[in-house]
Amino acid sequence: MKAWFQNLSQREQIYVLVMAAVVALWLVFQLLLAPAAAQRQQMAMNNEAAVALLARVDAKVTQLIGLRASGGAGDDSNLTAAISRSSELAGLPVRRLQPNSRGEVQVRFESVEYDALVRWIYRIEVVDGLVIVDASISQAGRSGGVNATLRLAKAG
Repeated sequence: MKAWFQNLSQREQIYVLVMAAVVALWLVFQLLLAPAAAQRQQMAMNNEAAVALLARVDAKVTQLIGLRASGGAGDDSNLTAAISRSSELAGLPVRRLQPNSRGEVQVRFESVEYDALVRWIYRIEVVDGLVIVDASISQAGRSGGVNATLRLAKAG
């Protein structure tokens, strides 16, 4: 190889050296700089996704702080408050009031008058716009008294 290079004219030797330098620079670019640029672009996209996620988290935190400041916990508390208020107006003592993760509330009455319970059910469905998802009514120990477990949800 050295003999071949020495046999070339000085001008051809310069051309070969320049071409070797160009090929070396091209290899450096292809092997080092191009992958680094692709990784930089991927990191930029990851950063944009992280910024968007952080913005959503900040919005949820702001919403949570607002709910805590107002004293409300969302729709479940409004539904439970409405049920509690309406049962008190009907003279039906609530034994248990338990919200669940589907936005429903389970209400338990023990030893209440059947007629008062039916009037209350009519009122919450027609006036308050709630829906009875599930109901279980059984006879209590006294005449006209019943035990009832109802699962209520907002209509729609």
